[in-house]
Amino acid sequence: MLCKTSVSFSFFVYVIRLLGLQVEYGSGPHGNMAVQNWIDVLKSSQKTALIQDGKRKIHYLFTDGKEMAEEYNLKTDELICRKWRQKSTLGVQGVWQVEVGEPVNVPAALNSDVIKENCSNPVFMRKDTKTSFQWRIRNLPYTKDVFSVSMEPSERCIIIKTTNKKYYKKFSVPDLDRSQLPLDGSALSYTHANNTLIVSYQKPKEILTLEQELLKEVKKLKGTGEGDVDCTTQ
Repeated sequence: MLCKTSVSFSFFVYVIRLLGLQVEYGSGPHGNMAVQNWIDVLKSSQKTALIQDGKRKIHYLFTDGKEMAEEYNLKTDELICRKWRQKSTLGVQGVWQVEVGEPVNVPAALNSDVIKENCSNPVFMRKDTKTSFQWRIRNLPYTKDVFSVSMEPSERCIIIKTTNKKYYKKFSVPDLDRSQLPLDGSALSYTHANNTLIVSYQKPKEILTLEQELLKEVKKLKGTGEGDVDCTTQ
C-alpha cells in the first residue's frame, strides 16, 4: 500500500506569504495581529455569493489574483467545502486545491482490477465541525491501538502512523498557519470506527472568533448567479 505525504503545508505557507503575511508562529500579540490581518484580507477581497441546493456558496478573489471558494450549509452554517486556485507564472489558470471537503476524484482506469484496488485504498479528507478541525481517513481496517497520532512542532504538522507500517500521513493545519497560531497537543484527539480513523483538533478561541466574524460577513452578501463558486470536484 502506497503512503503519501501531504504537500498542503508548503502551498498554504506560499499563499500566506504572497498575501503579505509573515510566517511567524506563537501566541500573544503576534498571533492576534495575524488573525486580524487574515480577517482584513478576507474582508477586502472581492466576493460573490450564490444560494443553491441548500448551500451558501462564496467566491473570493484576492488582490493578487488568487481565488478561494467556500460552501456553507444554509441550515447549520457548517463549512462543507473550501478550495483554492491560483494562476501560474505564465498566467495559466491552475486547478482547484481542496482544503476542506471531498478530495478531487481522479478518473480511474477502466480495468476492473484497478478500480477495485483504488476503492480499497485509504481516502483522506477534512470535514470540520463547528468546534473542531476534523480529518477522516476511510478504508483503514485496523484497531485503534494500531494507530499513533502526534504532532511535530518543528514542522508544524500532525503525523499519523500505524505500528504495522501500513499507513503514514503528515499534514498541516492551514487555518493555524494563516493565523500564526501555535499547535496545542492537548487539543488533538482521535477515534476509530467503521474502518475510518477520525482525527480531531479543537479550534482555539481565536479561530472560533474569526469564523464567527467571517460568517457574519458572508451572510451580508446577497445571493447571485455570479462567480465560479461551485465546490463540486470533477
